Amino acid sequence: MHSWTDTLRFAFQPVVNLTTGAVAALEILARPEAGDVLAQARRRPELDGRLAASAVRTAAGKETLLPLHVNVFAATLADLGTLAELRETLRDVGRLPWEVTVDVGPPFTHVPHRALLDGVAALRREGFRICADGVGDGDVPLRLLDDLSPDLVKLDASLLTRRATVRAMRTLCEESGALLAVEGVETELQCAAAREAGAQLAQGDLFAPPSRLPTAEVYVPQVRGSVGVARPSGPSVREFVRPAALLPEGASADQVRRLLTGAPDVSGVLLVDRAGIPVGSVHRDRFLLSLSTRYGHALYADRPAARLSDQPRTVGVSATAWEVLDVVADGEHSRTADDVAVVDGQGRCVGVVRLADLVRALAESRVEEAVGLNPLTRLPGSDAVTCEVDRWVAQGRGFALSWLDIDGFKQVNDGAGFAAGDELIRSVGRALARAESDAVRVAHIGGDDFLVLAEPDRLRPLADAVLDAPWSAGGRAVTLSLATVVCPPGTVPDHRQASAHLAPLKRAAKALTGASWVCGHAGRAGFEVRRGPDRGGPPGAWRQRAAGVAHETPRTRSASGT
Repeated sequence: MHSWTDTLRFAFQPVVNLTTGAVAALEILARPEAGDVLAQARRRPELDGRLAASAVRTAAGKETLLPLHVNVFAATLADLGTLAELRETLRDVGRLPWEVTVDVGPPFTHVPHRALLDGVAALRREGFRICADGVGDGDVPLRLLDDLSPDLVKLDASLLTRRATVRAMRTLCEESGALLAVEGVETELQCAAAREAGAQLAQGDLFAPPSRLPTAEVYVPQVRGSVGVARPSGPSVREFVRPAALLPEGASADQVRRLLTGAPDVSGVLLVDRAGIPVGSVHRDRFLLSLSTRYGHALYADRPAARLSDQPRTVGVSATAWEVLDVVADGEHSRTADDVAVVDGQGRCVGVVRLADLVRALAESRVEEAVGLNPLTRLPGSDAVTCEVDRWVAQGRGFALSWLDIDGFKQVNDGAGFAAGDELIRSVGRALARAESDAVRVAHIGGDDFLVLAEPDRLRPLADAVLDAPWSAGGRAVTLSLATVVCPPGTVPDHRQASAHLAPLKRAAKALTGASWVCGHAGRAGFEVRRGPDRGGPPGAWRQRAAGVAHETPRTRSASGT
């Protein structure tokens, strides 16, 4: 009688790190050649658990060192809880739980959520990583997704056309500390969209189709132009994590040697205790050099590899690339090229980062940043602010977007000369740059025009600083005009809509004489003249413009004072 295992094969598909271009893990996919094994597994949790165990056993026969992703239905976890057969298989083949990510997939409807969360918690205690699979294309409720607190969220590539949805999911991942992956990527355009959306990982036929043998050879399109949102504190270390080569702390030197000689792309081995916490770091070149001496193999081969290890250098998953460089710089000069272990909140190793990846990415970001700087003021162009606006929108943050320029700048150039005009622009740029912080972003968008993004409560100090200053060029007094649109959370979908609301306010500010400031709110008619010689009316008076005539309409100021 035929068993279900007779008609079942497994295929391996790489999960690719979009920053480094390296393979971060392998997902093991069940491929039945006949019958309806997967449909049965959906109804029978014990069969689904057995499939996950068989997937790991198949991977062990292929001698891959890469971390693994195995799939289980949500109902399986709710029913079985700890996936005992999977844990036993891992022990049998010598793999560790923290090398395995369990992809929990739909359907989630009718699955007892409490039982599912208990099963996830049990797997986490064992050291497994958890992935929420089929998000956006499946039926996982947002409340359940938040309760699961997955280490990884996988979206279907079809969602890439819904930019606001993907941005919102990226924000959720950032808040919870999860990575974002896109699966089913088939074209370079989808790959570029995944990068732009902020996804750190991806998989699909574009990189490598599923195959019977594990592969680390993948095609990753080159990055063209800036991708994602620049962070002043530097990119997250999560974007550079590579799989770690792990061995138990009691491993012999000969075990380490076999691992290194069998995997030339592995630069080092981490020795971990039973909890998965790094206790030793073995650098490839120094280790093999020690064994290659005249009596090296005889002295060390059967002894613990820990004798040839160093204290591991570690950073948390929330660290930035710059913080990793600080760890490297503070260490011994001879260990500059050593991998740095990335650990989770419990101190368990989730991967390593290589110095070369960090330096390359940071150098590229600095080059791109320099290309975008205005040569006159050394301030970034509009992209820096507009990308930040989109990030704040996705995070549900309120903001104020302002446009600032110099009144009658052509007359300044004609009367005082272009050198005096350039110096005036530089002076305004320096004043704005001094106001920059996490709550204020400044851009020089060309000529005498500047763009400012700020939290609403930072608006008045900034306006006072630039409008009250005594500006002059070539001995003649100069004034500035400021137009602001305040966008409470949920009032605009992106920077384009905010810019559309700002345009009429800019025209209103330029229509006033002298230093002026016009302020409006997205989705609210009219505007308030906060500075200007014709500012009439009581405080908080709003003006409706119709056929070029200003009409006073008393309105109450918002609670924020903006």
